[in-house]
Amino acid sequence: MTSSGNRSYPSFTKTQARPSALAHAIDVELRRHRNPARAPAEKAYLKSDLEFLGVGLPAMREAVRTVKRENSGLDRRGLVALVRTLWSRPVFERRMTAVLLLEAFQPLLRPVDINLLERFIHQSKTWAFVDELATAIVGPLVERSPTLLRVLDRWALDDDFWLRRSAMLALLRPLRRGDGDFTRFARYAEAMLPEREFFIRKAIGWVLRETGKKRPELVYQWLLPRCGVASGVTVLEAVKYLSARQRADVLEAYASTRRR
Repeated sequence: MTSSGNRSYPSFTKTQARPSALAHAIDVELRRHRNPARAPAEKAYLKSDLEFLGVGLPAMREAVRTVKRENSGLDRRGLVALVRTLWSRPVFERRMTAVLLLEAFQPLLRPVDINLLERFIHQSKTWAFVDELATAIVGPLVERSPTLLRVLDRWALDDDFWLRRSAMLALLRPLRRGDGDFTRFARYAEAMLPEREFFIRKAIGWVLRETGKKRPELVYQWLLPRCGVASGVTVLEAVKYLSARQRADVLEAYASTRRR
């Protein structure tokens, strides 16, 4: 271990830059921070079949920062090998660290890596992985490589609702900035509005909410005529950044469809 002041850092030196050695060092560090008393609650909260060590997110992020600082020469091949190795064992913290590494090194990713990301999303079975993969990793990759939009089009029709959710969330960041492909998102959302799956309903509302920060009129005009189909989860999320008048109009339209 190395130290700086009162802070301790895991020892992921450049001599350990082989993916298997880095994965082992990460595993050792995660287990050093394990908290068996915390693990059962986290497992129950996420309703997951994975093993949990009870490690907090700050410790995982610190491990990733140390890998990045001490292995700045890590290339795409090494990154992919490292995250595959971490993901290969059904331990929540190993997989979460793999996701955080993909985020930290995401400029290294190339269009072909969408296949790996799709596999990770399909195997995730929890928003804790899916949302980070979709918004922070798939989204920027698609922005750099717009040909991948056809992959999102396919995900939006997939039987796996986590992939359908990811198709929408991958469009989130540019929409939040005030640009982005609202037409594509609206096409996805229109098809999914009748769904009863909570995580789909929540995702539609989430993207509408974030779009509404910069373009409330766009959200208002799209949502108002669809209040008879949209769920309460979607509507209540979507109206948060609308004007008082717009919010009242949408909520009244939603309520009126429930009184019929």
